[in-house]
Amino acid sequence: MSERRYDPTHDEWVTFATHRQDRTYKPSAAACPLCPTRPGHEPTEIPREHFDVAVFDNRFPSLSTHPPEPEIVGTDLVPVEPAYGHCEVVVFTDDHDATLADVGVARVHLLLATWARRVADLGADPGVRYVLPFENKGEAVGVTLHHPHGQIYAYPDVPPRPARELAAGRRHHDRTGRCVFCDVVAAEAGGPREVVAGEHVVAGVPPWARFPYEVDIWTREHVPSLPELPGEARADLARVLARVLAGYDAFFGFQTSYLIGVHAAPTDGSDRDVAHLHLEICPPHRGGGKLKYLAGSETFGGAFLTDVAPEVAAERLREACARVEVPA
Repeated sequence: MSERRYDPTHDEWVTFATHRQDRTYKPSAAACPLCPTRPGHEPTEIPREHFDVAVFDNRFPSLSTHPPEPEIVGTDLVPVEPAYGHCEVVVFTDDHDATLADVGVARVHLLLATWARRVADLGADPGVRYVLPFENKGEAVGVTLHHPHGQIYAYPDVPPRPARELAAGRRHHDRTGRCVFCDVVAAEAGGPREVVAGEHVVAGVPPWARFPYEVDIWTREHVPSLPELPGEARADLARVLARVLAGYDAFFGFQTSYLIGVHAAPTDGSDRDVAHLHLEICPPHRGGGKLKYLAGSETFGGAFLTDVAPEVAAERLREACARVEVPA
C-alpha cells in the first residue's frame, strides 16, 4: 500500500506506505548501504569508492512519482489519492562514523548548496507544492541507519505544520504589513535567547521553544527559500549551523541526537511575502541523561510542555558554542 487519505476532522492528509516496514534496519557498519562501494565488497547504494555528497531516490519511499493505485476507493468524506511526490536520500560524507557536527564548515556549506539545488529541481515538478530537507540523527529519534545522512521530501501539498506557520504569518502580515519572522529576528537578535550571531543569520532559542534545547536559525533579511539565499549568506549559515551542532555535543557531552528541518516558501510561488527561511533544530535531550518524550499533552492536545526555560537553555548553549573549535 502507498496512498494518501484525507482526514476531514483535521483538514490534512495522512500517507500510508506499508512497504516501509521492510526497510533496512540498523545494519552493521560492514553491511551499511550508505557507505562507499569498496573493491572486493558487495555494492552499496553509492557505486563509488569516495564521495563528498551523494543524492539518490529512497529505496523505500513514502511518496513516489509513479505511485500505485490506492487500495481502497475514497469517498466524499474521506478522499483517497495516490501518494505522489519525491523522497530522496542525501549522504553528506563517506565516513561512516562522522557527524554533521564534525565534518567541518566546508562540508556543511556543500550540504546547504545540495539542498538548495534539490529544492529548486524538485520544486519545478508541477505536482509538487512543498519541499522539505531534513536530517534525523541518532537512535533517540528513531534513526535506523547510522551512517550520517538526511532526506528530502517533496509533497503534493503544503504539510500541516508549515501550512499553519504560513497561515499565522498571513494573519500577522494582514494586521501589521510585516513578516512575522522579520519581527522575531528584530526582537531576538542580540537578546538573552541568542545563541550564535552571524552576519546574515542568527541562531537562538525561540521564546516558544517546544523542546528544552531547541535552536532556530533565522535569516536576518527576508529570504523566502534556500535557493534564493545569496552566497555570502549561505556561507554564514554554514558557519553558524556547524557551530550550533558542535555546541550541542560540547554541552551534552556526547553526540547529540536531533531533528533538523528547513522551513521555507511553497514551491508554487505562493506566500513569498510571509514565508521566511529558517531552520529548526530539535534535540530530544533535556539534560541529565533524560529525554523529552511527546506525551499526552503534546500528542492529543498539540500543546507542548517543557521544563527548561528558553533563557536558561540559551545561556548554556551560548557558552558551549563559544568554546568549541569548529573545523573549517
